[in-house]
Amino acid sequence: MFADSPQGGDDGRRSDASENRPWLLHTAKRKTTAGPAARAADPDRLLEEVASEANLARALLNVIRNKGAPGVDGQTVEEAEAQAPRLLAVLRRDLLAERFRPGDIRRVWIPKPGGGQRGLGIPNVVTRVVQQAVLQVLEPIYEPSFHTSSHGFRPNRGAHTAIAEATGYLEAGYRVVVDLDLAKFFDRVHHQRLLDRMSQRITDRRVLNLVRRMLKAAVVMPDGTRVAVEEGTPQGGPLSPLLSNIVLDEFDQELARRGLRFVRYADDANIFVRSERAGIRIMASLRRFLEHRLRLQINEEKSAVRKPEQVHFLGFRFLCNDRASPNTGITLSDKAKRAVMNTIRELTPPNWGRSINSCMEALSRYLNGWIAHYRLCTPEAARELGAIDAHVRRRLRAIIVRQRKRSRFLYRHLLARKISKKAAAGAAYCGKGSWVKSNRPGMTKAYPPAWFCERMVSLKTRWSELNTPRVSDQLTLAL
Repeated sequence: MFADSPQGGDDGRRSDASENRPWLLHTAKRKTTAGPAARAADPDRLLEEVASEANLARALLNVIRNKGAPGVDGQTVEEAEAQAPRLLAVLRRDLLAERFRPGDIRRVWIPKPGGGQRGLGIPNVVTRVVQQAVLQVLEPIYEPSFHTSSHGFRPNRGAHTAIAEATGYLEAGYRVVVDLDLAKFFDRVHHQRLLDRMSQRITDRRVLNLVRRMLKAAVVMPDGTRVAVEEGTPQGGPLSPLLSNIVLDEFDQELARRGLRFVRYADDANIFVRSERAGIRIMASLRRFLEHRLRLQINEEKSAVRKPEQVHFLGFRFLCNDRASPNTGITLSDKAKRAVMNTIRELTPPNWGRSINSCMEALSRYLNGWIAHYRLCTPEAARELGAIDAHVRRRLRAIIVRQRKRSRFLYRHLLARKISKKAAAGAAYCGKGSWVKSNRPGMTKAYPPAWFCERMVSLKTRWSELNTPRVSDQLTLAL
């Protein structure tokens, strides 16, 4: 970290972060020190482009938009924005003088959907700005040469394009999948090998040295222990995804050289072949390539030669049961179903103390985003989406039951909702807990599906809306 930065020697004067936003926007619109033409003509001066005022301003704006937690130093993005002009001036000076030193990385652990924990490395805000600035310069250099079957962490690509390409291979008759998962990939990237590969395209040694210093930044564990880093590119920083794609592009090019059909998203890759025998042979060959050439390990528990129905990829599962039909169904993976159920459980706690409407609002915000990701599901998923909707309604009814506290209060409440005395008594006085009462006829009549659909998102309905062409699109196709 630079000595007289806002982290190292703040003079105590703070300005409102919002006051600097116009300045940042104006500065970010300026031309960079070296545009694409200059970069091609003088590749030895990439650091000047990284450290240009406009590039750093754009980097800070991107870090602000992405928000994120503070690093080891505790500085927030709001504090960085409040000091933007001075912060960027010091950053520019220290980068050009090669005095910038990344701060330590804060290690945090987050639960994985399938169980266990995933380690993230959170750089401090200033380091994130520098990583973002480097990303903005290096990504245009590497992006055109990346393979088209690589979909993770790339502009205009993502899970949807990956699933679409995979579906195309399955429908073309490649219905055996070599399902590869790399073991602890982000923790095992070999630093020198990565830098050697980067040096084939990046001749500015100053940029390579900057990347090296960021890779070698020490990690501070949750207990405060400071650990030196010898390998890996920790998830959590803006530059890590690009570096991972640079490493695995060699794998992509090897698959392409062999004429294989594949889809890769980060450290998950599916190779599509026509027979199980071919899949077994390819799995053995790729294991040797990954271990000996890239120094990476296959996750043996998660990797195998599988039928499409057994593959869980990016939260989706493929359905190709009918060999006579080329069509491929897309539904939810088991892991995706468990994850959404767990989140619904967290958003509908038994002790919910606010109004039921506020609970439905929180659920709607989450479910809207969730179904946007899973809109690629085909009609085969309708039953599963309907089952999730029913589960949501039942949990909400259970909250309504618990909020009435006593059976007689629930009985009066149901009568007020025009439920017959018999049905109301059957729900209120059944002698069971709130979960059983939530599914009794008195409760389901008082709060039918239509009542919830008027007030919150229905996954099945929203999925149908997302997959129904707009009238304007239908007219265009007709013409």
